[in-house]
Amino acid sequence: MSDFMSQRLRVMLLEDHLLVRRGMELLLKHDYGLDITGSFRASRELFEALKEARPDVVVTDYALGSTDVDGTKLLRSLHLHYPHVRVLVVSSHCNPATMALAMRAGAHGFIGKTEHESELYVAIRTVAAGRTYFSRHLTDFNRSIRPSDEPRADIGDELLDTSKLSAREHEVLRCMLEGMSITAIAKKFSRSATTISAQKHSAFRKLGLRTNHELFRMRYQRG
Repeated sequence: MSDFMSQRLRVMLLEDHLLVRRGMELLLKHDYGLDITGSFRASRELFEALKEARPDVVVTDYALGSTDVDGTKLLRSLHLHYPHVRVLVVSSHCNPATMALAMRAGAHGFIGKTEHESELYVAIRTVAAGRTYFSRHLTDFNRSIRPSDEPRADIGDELLDTSKLSAREHEVLRCMLEGMSITAIAKKFSRSATTISAQKHSAFRKLGLRTNHELFRMRYQRG
């Protein structure tokens, strides 16, 4: 084992589901020997901790609670305030469009929650070493970027063009698919309900949708 791979890395976790968070804590600490220097359910707790400590990697979910800052807004804030902190996203929203948004917002790696536990460890080590890491099953996206490359400013543009949606439209539909109302989404992102409604209708128009039912049906047909 190389010197780097034997180093005891410092990791902070952000995950709003208690059982998932505790499971990652135990796995990374006891099975892989990593130092869990913080484990949080809310983004504000993470940002408070980052004022005092600098982990090697922050492992975060992409979608947090309905009232919390998450998604691209969370990743941009981390990149803006703590640009030297490496960030790995572990999410159930594991698809090329969401991964492209995350990477453009400042993430350094992205894997799905359905991956084997060993991939989480490898992803953390890879991101800590200054490289990028993507879920193995997203092969088309992996081919477009060499593993040793840093994220580019235009990363994933082609994927986002294919999805036809802007980043904000994508986030609005993500929250709708999680059962959130227009009012709740507006509160979450500190925007007006009118703005959120306009972004929803713009996204529907681009996707050829007319109703919420059609959105959910498309979600289950396409995954």
